[in-house]
Amino acid sequence: MLKVGLTGGIGAGKSEVSRLLVKCGAVLIDADRIAREVVAPGTPGLASVVEAFGEEILAADGSLDRPRLGAIVFADAERLATLNAIVHPLVGTRSRELEEAAAEDAVVIHDVPLLTENSLAPLYDVVIVVDAAPETQLDRLVRLRGMTEEDARARMAAQATREQRREIADIVIDNDVPLEELEQRVKDVWAELVRRSRASRPSGVE
Repeated sequence: MLKVGLTGGIGAGKSEVSRLLVKCGAVLIDADRIAREVVAPGTPGLASVVEAFGEEILAADGSLDRPRLGAIVFADAERLATLNAIVHPLVGTRSRELEEAAAEDAVVIHDVPLLTENSLAPLYDVVIVVDAAPETQLDRLVRLRGMTEEDARARMAAQATREQRREIADIVIDNDVPLEELEQRVKDVWAELVRRSRASRPSGVE
């Protein structure tokens, strides 16, 4: 099994790259999706979040009110650390379960937005960084996600820098290109991942 960490700044197009890798045959473990699942209604995770932050972070239907919780934690580093201490171990446990369920010869892509920020690169055999110019990121966030420019810039500023991400990368995928070029680049990267996966297997194992 080849464990691949996939990351990139907000608006860089990481989701598109992960979609294309799955199309090639990768097994995807999406940290953001798991982070939502572990605090779904009725989970011990949600109970722990409510215990730490109070019932005001719940929506009327009993689910987590993400915008309200976000407004609390992104304005207070200590409270963000409290939330991370609850959610990150749960995400880690679930990610390992999914990884263990994958085939022995699988290329497993861990889509981890904060891989750089949380110094997680050593956990993976290969780290792929999806890269785009800051002006490209800003344009996508405003035009495609409907953010205000101020909000988009604040989100970008809260993440690792482009240089910090590139520093930990084994492979960089440039996403300042048309979709056809991106698709070809991802196919080339996939071929490289398959080659590395085969090279890492014990001799005589196919």
